[in-house]
Order: sequence, then C-alpha cells, then structure tokens
Amino acid sequence: MSANRYRLETQTVHAGEPSPRIGGAATVPIFQSSVYELTEGAGYHDIVYPRLNNLPNHTVLARKLAALESGEDGLVTASGMAAITTSLLTVLGQGGHLLTQSSLYGGTHNFVTEDLKKFGLSYDFIDAHRPESWAAKLRPNTRAIYTEALTNPLIEVADHRAVVAFAREHKLVSLIDNTFATPVNFRPLELGYDLSLHSATKYLNGHADLAAGAVIGPAELVSKIRHSLNHLGGCLDPHSCYLLNRGLRTLVLRVRQQNSSARAIAHFLDKHPRVLKVNYPSLESHPQHELAQELFQGFGGVLSFDLEGGTEAARRMIDRVKLPLHGPSLGGTETLIIRPAVSSHAGMSREDRESLGIGDGLVRLSVGIEASEDLIEDLDQALQE
Repeated sequence: MSANRYRLETQTVHAGEPSPRIGGAATVPIFQSSVYELTEGAGYHDIVYPRLNNLPNHTVLARKLAALESGEDGLVTASGMAAITTSLLTVLGQGGHLLTQSSLYGGTHNFVTEDLKKFGLSYDFIDAHRPESWAAKLRPNTRAIYTEALTNPLIEVADHRAVVAFAREHKLVSLIDNTFATPVNFRPLELGYDLSLHSATKYLNGHADLAAGAVIGPAELVSKIRHSLNHLGGCLDPHSCYLLNRGLRTLVLRVRQQNSSARAIAHFLDKHPRVLKVNYPSLESHPQHELAQELFQGFGGVLSFDLEGGTEAARRMIDRVKLPLHGPSLGGTETLIIRPAVSSHAGMSREDRESLGIGDGLVRLSVGIEASEDLIEDLDQALQE
C-alpha cells in the first residue's frame, strides 16, 4: 500500500499493516518469541531478535510511523528519552557540538546539560525566536540543531522554518521533538526537518498504558540510529508494540477532540479573574500566535497558566478539581494536571526553571477527551474563593 495515497485518518488504520494479513488476523499478533530461525548469511543487524528492533511488531510500527509523517523509515524505542538520547548520540558522533533551544523538557535538558560532557560532547543554548543570533554559536564541530515543536510546559513555538533553513545552510542535522504537536497538527519532515522524535508514551499511544518512543526520518539516518539502539538495548517489547499500534488507530480522533477542548479551556481561563496568564498558541496574546497559525493544523492538548496567589493558589486548585488526575505525563484520554516545578522539571534547579519562566506556581493541564463543558465547569468551581 502506498503511504501517500490516503489521508491521515486512513493511514493510522492501514499504513504499514502486512499484506496478506498474518493468519488472516485484522490486527498484528503479538510475536512474543525471543528466538527465531537463523537465515544463513544474514548480517548481525539482520538476525531476527527482539533487541535488534526487527520483529514483525517493530516493522509494522516503523512503516506506519513513517507514513504518518512522510518519512522514509521509522523506529520505535523503549521510551521517548531512548529515542532522544540515541538519536543525539548518533548524529553528534565523536566530539560533536549541539545547538539546542533553551526551553526543553526537563529530561532532555538534564541529558544535554549533565550527560553530554560525559561522552566528550558539548552544547550551546540558542534563543529559538532569534535566528539572527544562532550563527554566533556555531563551532567547527557543530553537527546538529535540536528543537521542540511546542515546548514543555510554556507551549512556545520556535521559528521552525528558520531552523530548517539554518540547518541546511550549515550542513547540520535538524532534530525536533514532535510529541506535543503529533502528526495530526504538524509534520516537521514535510517542512524540511531531518528527524522527528516522539515520546510515544503520550499522544501516539494515547491510553496511559505503556512507555515508548519513536524516531522518523530518512532511511539511511534512521538505520544508523537503529544500529546504535541495537547496541544500547533500548528496544520496545512486542506487547507494547501491539498496544502502540492499537493506539495509533484512534490518534486523529483523539487529538482533534483534545485540540478543540484545550482551545475552549484556554479561552475560558484567559478571561477568568483569578488567572494571571495562559500559555496556549490559539490566544492572540501568545507571542507566537501568528507563527503557530501558519505552521500548525491544531494547537495541541496541553496548556499552562499562572494563578493570582501563586504556588498556594495552584496547590489549592489542584486539590479541588474533580475530573483531572493529579499526575505526570500527558496525551492520554484522561485530563491530567500538575505543577511542572515538582514533576516534569523537578530535576532542574530553581534558578534554571525561573530563568525560563517556569515558576513554582505554574500549572500545566493536559486535556483528555472528556466533554469540554464538564472540564470547564470543574475548573471554574476549583477556582472559586
């Protein structure tokens, strides 16, 4: 089946599926075996083995993910961080230097600032909204530039067109974490990015029942990352592959509902007298509102906001809500509410967090697929004095 023949809704169901179906099954069975008959003459990376990421469960997902983002190839990993770290280590190589936007997911920030140096690698932060300042950070050994489609938790939008142009001009590999946007809202490879990465734990799976990651891009580059992953051991188990493939089938339906609901909630909060600021790109007050409208087909299901009364007001609100679950992660069918300072960004120092605008009282809401009206009513009652 040609991946480009069909629209995204159809691709989530049919792309990558085996033809003929295995045993006639509508869904790909779980290949639980860890031992497969050896084909004489196969190279190391061609031996069928779970750690080598080449079971039927792996290959179906690879083809489906590639189709969803117009890539040549895809790869699934044991977590989003496995996708990010393995990709960065591969493209940076020996002694490489990375340019990365300063506002990052906490786990990525910690890896860049604490772990890269252990591998003899270096980095510089860039202001993702000032392309004219990037060239000053280049070094002879700069090999890659890294961004997030929508940043966590302030929902900022980098100048992604400028990133792609800069990477091409200076022969850098461009990587983007597309977790928050998903292929429903943004397909960065079509814009010109080299690699699109995901924490598939979130929207791609969408049901809060597995941890996984994804890498999508040119076949040659994905193959190099796969070989690194084969040695590092970050493979996804067959059962999780099955669950991820199942989750992908409803991706478009879930994300469009989350887009709509998050937008309604953001506009409600923006008018609420006890809310000081809302971070969501559909709002005209958002600094990258026009850019987001140009780049994205939807603004995602995550927003964040600051309350009058700061940290104590945030704690009180989280205690009062009835529908959102107070828990980390995002992208599932259920709405989640957290303070990033004590969850996703707890590993960062207070100084680093506050320099990025992530205060102790910031609240992040990951909107699920519940009725928007019910969520708004619940948030409203939680904000009452």
